[in-house]
Amino acid sequence: MFKRCFYITYLIFLPAFCLPQDKQLIVSGETKTIADLKQQLTVANDDSSRILIMEGLGFYYEALNADSSLKYTQAALAYARKRSRHGDEARLMAGLSSVLRQQGKFAEALDLLFKSLKIAQENDLTRDIARAYRRLGLVYYDLENFPKALAYFLQAVEMDEKSDNKNSAAIDHLFLGDAYEKMNKLDSAAFHIDIAFKQKDNLDLTEPDIKNIYGNIQVKKENYDQALLLYKEGLRLAQKYDDLVASTKICAGLAVLFIKTNKRDSAIFYALKGFKFGQDVSFQKGIILTGGLLSELYDSVQPVEALKYFRIAANAKDSLFGMNNIQTIQDLVAKEEARQKELEDARISYRNKLKTYGLVTGLAALLIIAFILYRNNRHKHKANVLLHQQKEKIEATLNELKSTQSQLIQSEKMASLGELTAGIAHEIQNPLNFVNNFSEVSTELVDEMNEEINKGNLDDAKEIANDLKQNLEKINHHGKRAGDIVKGMLQHSSSGNGKKEPTDINKLADEYLRLAYHGLRAKDKSFNATMKTDFDESIGTVNVIPQDIGRVVLNLINNAFYAASLPSEREFSDSDKSNVPTVWVSTKKVGDKVLVCVKDNGPGIPQKILDKIFQPFFTTKPTGQGTGLGLSLSYDIVKAHGGELKVETKEGEGSEFIIQLPL
Repeated sequence: MFKRCFYITYLIFLPAFCLPQDKQLIVSGETKTIADLKQQLTVANDDSSRILIMEGLGFYYEALNADSSLKYTQAALAYARKRSRHGDEARLMAGLSSVLRQQGKFAEALDLLFKSLKIAQENDLTRDIARAYRRLGLVYYDLENFPKALAYFLQAVEMDEKSDNKNSAAIDHLFLGDAYEKMNKLDSAAFHIDIAFKQKDNLDLTEPDIKNIYGNIQVKKENYDQALLLYKEGLRLAQKYDDLVASTKICAGLAVLFIKTNKRDSAIFYALKGFKFGQDVSFQKGIILTGGLLSELYDSVQPVEALKYFRIAANAKDSLFGMNNIQTIQDLVAKEEARQKELEDARISYRNKLKTYGLVTGLAALLIIAFILYRNNRHKHKANVLLHQQKEKIEATLNELKSTQSQLIQSEKMASLGELTAGIAHEIQNPLNFVNNFSEVSTELVDEMNEEINKGNLDDAKEIANDLKQNLEKINHHGKRAGDIVKGMLQHSSSGNGKKEPTDINKLADEYLRLAYHGLRAKDKSFNATMKTDFDESIGTVNVIPQDIGRVVLNLINNAFYAASLPSEREFSDSDKSNVPTVWVSTKKVGDKVLVCVKDNGPGIPQKILDKIFQPFFTTKPTGQGTGLGLSLSYDIVKAHGGELKVETKEGEGSEFIIQLPL
């Protein structure tokens, strides 16, 4: 149980091991110090726990004491090899290589990394492969082979981002930025450092390196004040984390900065400080860098000191880049390249075998598909013959159905025509009966009038003449009514040939409201009603036939005035003004439609006749006051415009007709 908990906690809090011994760590959910870990190591009773504790201690001492780091990491590696834990072995060899690289033992570091990479590749350990690439890049970085270092860093970041290993990817970007800065590709360097900086909260131990590289970039851009701030903040953080390697690099950067700004004393101060840090942690590259700077700074003022540091830097450089080391490195690289070539050849051979197997499998599949298609084709041919027979039967049945349908349609047309004819005959019969009756009576009156004239009774003849005049007026009245019915029928049957045009619906509704009101006042001086309007000014124009829509609006408004003036069964108090005949006309834009509403406060429409009001010749007006074609014609006009005509009513409270038109 301890092993599992410790392993999980270690992976989460591994960076916390790089803290001073008096700082606290969180291990297995408990707060501990480095001393606690060392004590725990003495009582650990299994190899897994020992490996993890020693690896953490080795990582802690890497930037503080190289010898201690080697001691713990090598011990952990021995346990991992003993237990054949390939993942631990690959990871520990990569960690050990970092300490050796720091000491300038590049050949040994490369040898470990190539072995780590081999184990990781053989066991398909993606993170360990990426880690090996990253550490190989660092070795080539120290060898100042920056293009080769970039190639390895790019492989590492590609694998880490693909496996969503964000923290490791951020470190990859950090090293990419460092390499680009050394190659004077400052824009590329800043790009990758910015990416690493965004993860600084999760990678607080790398923040000194981030500040250092930012500072190097600003020095090369001659932004010295900004560089100084970055270096000082980086040095503060490096000292906080006891990172002597980062401290050495930053002190060297500060020395270069003060050399460029002609502050020799400050340059010597930081170069000496960095040299001391480098020696304390056996950081050979740092010793070479700061030793070279001190040799240059002391050259004109203290030749003895200059020679001393020159020799130290030269000896360190020889130990790193001597012929024996370079030859060993070249042999290792050649050996690794040969191994990688073998791996690539094996991969190519494997892919070729897969292609061959795929080709054979494909041919077999094609043969199977061909057989299936042949069999399906035969079934399809049989099915087609059967379908052809069924099609002929269906076509015969369809022709019979079409014939029957035509007969039914014709019968329906005749029935509709008969119904319409009956309606027309019924409507025209009433005025014609009046005309015929008054004509007969008038003929008899003419005979009587002639008899009275012959008798000399002129007064009686005049009375008969007055009766005759009244009969003729009634004949004229009912003749006009018959004419109105025929005219309405013609309007109802007319398809109309007007053209649509952009129309201001608000203006049209207002005009026809005034027209209807004054027309009614002209016929009946006693008529009076209240008009109220509410027009939506956002509507604009609507594409309609203005004459047709005007007829619809006029008809609805006339009906509303008529309904509002009818007596209502509602009871009102003397102060209640709702009994005054009132008509409301309003417009409103709703989505892609326009509503024109005509409302009255009349008695409403009874539910029993509500579904009949749009039928031709149906009217609730007294005989002689309406043909029953107005609403039917209005309904057809609105439908022809692609809209709808609806009615909402409540008995005793009034009705509202709604014209709905598309924009």
